[in-house]
Amino acid sequence: MLQHIQQIFKRILLVGILTTLIFLGLANLSSAKVIAAVTQIGNPPEEIIYRSQVKLDDQSGKVWQVVLFKQVYSEQPSNINLRLVGFPGSAELIHPQPLRITTNTGKLWNANDIFLDAAPAPTVGQYDLTEILPQLPPESLTLSIPLPGKNSINIAVPIHVVKEWQSLISTEN
Repeated sequence: MLQHIQQIFKRILLVGILTTLIFLGLANLSSAKVIAAVTQIGNPPEEIIYRSQVKLDDQSGKVWQVVLFKQVYSEQPSNINLRLVGFPGSAELIHPQPLRITTNTGKLWNANDIFLDAAPAPTVGQYDLTEILPQLPPESLTLSIPLPGKNSINIAVPIHVVKEWQSLISTEN
């Protein structure tokens, strides 16, 4: 009788542990989702800004706001910039330093730093992607921001964010 009760208890304990692990796994999956949407800002026809904004973690778990935006002016060519904003506790960025963009297949681009001398805040960087974005394949990317020495901050960009960025190319010029 005692062995039977022990077996039932072990089964209940096992089901409880498995249920907890499943719920924890689902919570991790839902928190790992990155939701972004292209929004339009501005007063047509003088200036329109198309923007994609997401929050992504770097390799050390620090959160960055990643904003790709396309500025369209009535009589001028449009430009596309990527702004990275580190939340409190993020590393201070050095200017001017190019942003290194790498695909999973090893292709590499260097985006020019817009802030030649100083940024609006020490954890802000902005880079010109006007010529680079049309060349990017629809795959995951790594953004590498140089730091002093040989260190860098690496931010993984999921494929669905890259595809959203590419949708900005076909918006009004």
